[in-house]
Amino acid sequence: MASTPAAEIASQKIFFQIVISLAEYANLTKIRSRRQQTNCVDSSSALPYRTGDVRFTIKLKKLASGEGFSSATRHVRQFFVDLVSPSRVRVDEIIAGIDNDAFREICRRYAVKKPGGSPRKYLDLKWWIRVNAARVRELRLDSPPRLRILDLGSGAGYFVYLCRRLGHDAIGLDIDKFPMYRELTKLLNVQRVTWRIEPFVPLPDLGERFDLVTGFLVAFNNFRDDKIWGVPEWDFFLNDLARHLAPQGRVRLELNRQPDGKPFSPEVRRFFESRGAKIDIYRVDFRPGRLAPSSISPAAR
Repeated sequence: MASTPAAEIASQKIFFQIVISLAEYANLTKIRSRRQQTNCVDSSSALPYRTGDVRFTIKLKKLASGEGFSSATRHVRQFFVDLVSPSRVRVDEIIAGIDNDAFREICRRYAVKKPGGSPRKYLDLKWWIRVNAARVRELRLDSPPRLRILDLGSGAGYFVYLCRRLGHDAIGLDIDKFPMYRELTKLLNVQRVTWRIEPFVPLPDLGERFDLVTGFLVAFNNFRDDKIWGVPEWDFFLNDLARHLAPQGRVRLELNRQPDGKPFSPEVRRFFESRGAKIDIYRVDFRPGRLAPSSISPAAR
């Protein structure tokens, strides 16, 4: 039986997704094989966990949905951007600028062989510098103008550190629960406001308005339990966040997956879109001046 045009297009998409996933896996393997001395596990020890293997498995699962194609499209688009205008961010140079002895001392105290999803995973320095360099590039922060940036849930501080190296006025905001984060942010000379983001509680007065507010691997929405944020919580948060934005300020949030594998419910997705968001899988972008006033009724809050 002859295939239909729709079936051929679907087959091409799947093939394209597999090629991209294999290419990314090959790149991850190369990264792991070229670990530098600034990583906690040196080349003489076998790495007991493989981020690349885990991510590759996740990517294969995405092939059954539209996520793989969306991810592939984004990577290809970024490839051509990099081809035309190479990034100013050089991962090896950034790592070389970090006090190696001080970093390894932090590793000595906190590193474990199998960090899993714990904060200790952020001691894989080269991997997380690469991740944050990609975020910087995607947000076009490696070129003028100089911005005021607030990073919510700043963790180890790598994103804020890269932004500051590029000349931006960047600060982080996070809880002070993990001593390792405290030591890393001090090592990187990252300014961090200590604050716990909670439902229906406004952010503190930060003394300025920001051109960009980011939140990566967002956890403050209680994504792991039955207290996960719904529309009323997000509505309050976005209304409050708007007070901290400059007139043309923008917001980038990247949400974790809930237990059901989705970053948010259909109701929350529709709400984000009603507030002017552009959504790409788990990325939620409010472009300059687009964080529209809430249309939710007081009774629904």
